[in-house]
Amino acid sequence: MAFIKTFTNSLIGENTYIVYDNSGECAIIDPGMYTAFDQNAIVSFINNNDLKPTLLLNTHCHYDHVFGNKFIFDNYGLKPQFHKGELEVLLEAPAWTAEMGLHYEVSPLPDVFLPETGTVTFGQTTLELIFAPGHSPAHLCFYERKKNFLVGGDVLFRLSIGRTDLPGGDHYTLLRNIREKLFTLPEDCTVWPGHGPQTTIGYEKRNNPFLT
Repeated sequence: MAFIKTFTNSLIGENTYIVYDNSGECAIIDPGMYTAFDQNAIVSFINNNDLKPTLLLNTHCHYDHVFGNKFIFDNYGLKPQFHKGELEVLLEAPAWTAEMGLHYEVSPLPDVFLPETGTVTFGQTTLELIFAPGHSPAHLCFYERKKNFLVGGDVLFRLSIGRTDLPGGDHYTLLRNIREKLFTLPEDCTVWPGHGPQTTIGYEKRNNPFLT
């Protein structure tokens, strides 16, 4: 049985997720930890629950979602996995963060890129890949079917959607992917977004002003 834990980071409120199960293995998704406080929260949770990190996943590679990639690599030896179409975004992170005066530890590059469809597995857990660009050029979401939750990155938020004014973004592509790929999930599917509180597919179908 899979469980999910949210960590909301100090810098612009990015959500990092740990998905874990009874095997003790876990996946770290979108490590946006910027401060020592944020880093320590992740490490403490892993240690206190006797977890073994076995996967580092990025939904996409905007700087706020990859700040902690190097930290996770240094502590657990994991390189990130994401769709190859996000590589250019990752390579631009040093310039973006320098322009904003932020300290960025350069992320390691993947040994493995994720496809548009398929699954990633760890322990007793399978995460299905949902390719949903629009916010970024090759954004992936991760769906856990048994527990019916989606780690959605910056595609769909509670009563909002991901911004589309950054390089590789496209408003109509994002809306189409939400309608065709996310809104086909069960209405009671819990969506854990890259920023803000969780929501459900059904709630967004009925109430999201960008999609109703």
